[in-house]
Amino acid sequence: MKQIIEQAKNLFSLENSTFTAVSGHEGGRNQIMIVSLNGDNQYVLRISALGDRTENDYLAETEFAHFLAENGAPVADAIPSVHGKLVECIEADGKEVYVSLFAYAKGILIADNGYQYREGAPLSEYFYNTGKALGKIHSLSKAYVPVHNRPNYFDKYNMSYLDHLIPDKYHELKRVIGKRLEEFHTLPMDKNCYGLVHFDFSDGNYHIDMNTGEITVFDFDNCIYCWYMFDLANLWIHNEGWTRQETNPEKRFELLQQCFDFQLQGYKTETDISEEMLKKLPLFIDMVLTENIVDEFECCKREGEELDYEDIEDAAECLINGIPYAGFGEY
Repeated sequence: MKQIIEQAKNLFSLENSTFTAVSGHEGGRNQIMIVSLNGDNQYVLRISALGDRTENDYLAETEFAHFLAENGAPVADAIPSVHGKLVECIEADGKEVYVSLFAYAKGILIADNGYQYREGAPLSEYFYNTGKALGKIHSLSKAYVPVHNRPNYFDKYNMSYLDHLIPDKYHELKRVIGKRLEEFHTLPMDKNCYGLVHFDFSDGNYHIDMNTGEITVFDFDNCIYCWYMFDLANLWIHNEGWTRQETNPEKRFELLQQCFDFQLQGYKTETDISEEMLKKLPLFIDMVLTENIVDEFECCKREGEELDYEDIEDAAECLINGIPYAGFGEY
C-alpha cells in the first residue's frame, strides 16, 4: 500500500498530505483513503485492485461523476491527475491498480450522527432534499453523452449469468428472478425513463451538511444504464429504517408513503417522472430486491464463502411469495 500511496502523491500532487485508511464495509470493493492537507479533510483517494473491472469501467464512472459536478449536481467531483486523467493505472506487486481522486463530500453520514437529522429542521426537509439531489442527477443524465460506456442493465441481469452465479439449491428463487426479468424486458427504455443511474443511492453514499441540510452524493462505482425508477425504488426501500418502529402494518405503509411523497416533491423540482412509471413502483422495488440478492451472491463468490440465507431471506421471500412494497403489503 505504501508503494501505491507514494505513486498517487506524484500523480495527484498530494505531497505533504497525510493519508488515513477508511475501514472497509462488508462487500466493499475498494480501499478508501482520506487525504488531509494541513489538517483538513479535502480529498478521497480510491484504490481499486480487485481486477474485476476494466479501465473503461472506471473511466465511464468518473467521467459521469465529473460531468454531473461540473453541471451543478450535488456530487463529489472526480479530480484529474497531473496528466489530466480521471483514472490512473499503476503497477504494484505485479498487479494493475486503478486510482482516482475525488473531492471530499461536505458534511457527514447520517449514520455517524446517530440517524438524527439536523437540529431544528423537520425530517421532511431531509426526504425532500434527497429526492431533489436524485432528481438533479437524473435530469443531467438525460442530457449526458458518454465518452466511455457503462454496462446496460441486461448485460449483467440475465439468466445466463445468474444461473451460474446462484446455486441450484435456490431453484425457486432463480425461477422467480427469471420471471421478474421477463417483466423487466417489457418496460419502456426511452431516454425519459432509462439512462445512467447511480444504482446505489442510499444514505451510505451521500453526506449531509448539518448546517444547511444540503446533500452531496458520492460513490458512483455501481452506476449502470437502467430505469430512473430503480433509484427511486431504492429510496423507498431505505425509508423502511425510518418506519420500522411502527408495528401496525397499515400505519407503517402510510408512513413509508409519506416519506416517499416528500422525496418525489423534491425530485420533481428537477425532472419529471411519469405517472405510468410511478404506478410500477412495486415492480421496481422487486428490481432492487433482485440487485440486493445478486450482490450478496457475488460478494460470497468473491470472498470464497458460503451464502448465509438469512442475508437474503427477506428479499427472497418477498420475490417468491409476490409480496409488494418490500414486505409491507398494499393497503
